[in-house]
Amino acid sequence: MHVSVITIFPQQIQSFMQFGVPRIAVAKTAMAIEAVDLRDFSEDRHRRVDDRPFGGGPGMVLCPEPVFAAVEAVEARSGAAHKILLTPRGRRLDQEKLRVLSRLPRLLILCGHYEGVDERVLQGFDWDEISLGDFVLSGGEVAALVLIDGLARLLPTVLGDPASADDESFEKGLLEAPQFTRPRSFRGMDVPEVLLSGDHQAVDRWRRDQSLKATAERRADLLAPRADDLSPE
Repeated sequence: MHVSVITIFPQQIQSFMQFGVPRIAVAKTAMAIEAVDLRDFSEDRHRRVDDRPFGGGPGMVLCPEPVFAAVEAVEARSGAAHKILLTPRGRRLDQEKLRVLSRLPRLLILCGHYEGVDERVLQGFDWDEISLGDFVLSGGEVAALVLIDGLARLLPTVLGDPASADDESFEKGLLEAPQFTRPRSFRGMDVPEVLLSGDHQAVDRWRRDQSLKATAERRADLLAPRADDLSPE
């Protein structure tokens, strides 16, 4: 997977790729990340890429000229890409969306800033608008890094144990069951006996029960689509 990130802070993207799962994805050539400095496409001698909104109001808006130039330059060099705009107006990101995106060969991510981007940017390209949730960040870079991290762990060969991604929260529509490791007893708190039993069927059943319990208590909305598949128990 090749990902181009158009941003006014390319160093923020580049430094992130030196750690954790994204670093492994790059090292294993499962993912290539290109940080594209939007200011390189500004025609202003001060490299400005924003201006005040027409009609008044607070804040600044990213101008269309540098964004169009950056998108067109990236695609002319590397080929057509699935274009993602990170915006509060977008569809909320979830694990199913990450799975869909992880199958695509090329992504282009535009990091919004200030009061957003000129509407003509949205009109000029076919954007997949994505939001992390009902809150506001100071810029799209943090959202882009969350997206990249979520994608990296889904790519083949990246995780040491391929089954690791399958057992994460949301992968099966439920929250993950509790996890325990050594020591068996710590400050009066013991590891559940079933996990020490060696009975794999009993362990699987316990984990599913705990997963359902946690989901019912904390994210009951996730159970609604599965209601017909669940027994009263």
